[in-house]
Amino acid sequence: MSNLSLYTITAALILDSEGKRIYANYYTPIHPNASNDQTFQIQTPFPTLKTQETFEAGLFSKTFKSKSSIVLYEDQIVVYKVISDVAVYIVGSLKENEAMLYQVLSGLCEALEIVLKDAVDKKSIQENYDFVALAIDETIDDGIILETDGNAIASRVSKRPSSENTLNIELNERGLFNAFQFAKKKVKGFNF
Repeated sequence: MSNLSLYTITAALILDSEGKRIYANYYTPIHPNASNDQTFQIQTPFPTLKTQETFEAGLFSKTFKSKSSIVLYEDQIVVYKVISDVAVYIVGSLKENEAMLYQVLSGLCEALEIVLKDAVDKKSIQENYDFVALAIDETIDDGIILETDGNAIASRVSKRPSSENTLNIELNERGLFNAFQFAKKKVKGFNF
């Protein structure tokens, strides 16, 4: 049976070449499943930091130097892509469509390449961590897929403007006087 919920992503991870966490975000659905049971308990496969780190270590050891881009690991579908010295993972439940998960991964990796100017490596991710986190947040929100187009994601994650692109306006006495005179002429033209 397919998943009919919007909550499709269990986790988004970025691990370095040694399997250490650079970025990790685990998602849990905030709404109960449709059932007659009135008691709702959040069910997440990775409730504690220890289980998350254990999952990440096992996942890295399984995918390290592997040629595939999708694995089944601990009852989760994991799609991943190795770029330079980092690996980007998207984790979903067994009910999810792996093609859809891979589309999310592709869009996210494309956005990271645009935002980081084709320098997707551990150092650039750490130096631009805020932009990486924004790109992931623009792609996935609480486990819900928002966008899969890399260009659209990158356009929402913009770099702050440089000083050479900003317009410098000098407001000295003469400039203020000229602005006042211009406004005065315009107001005289109106008949009240």
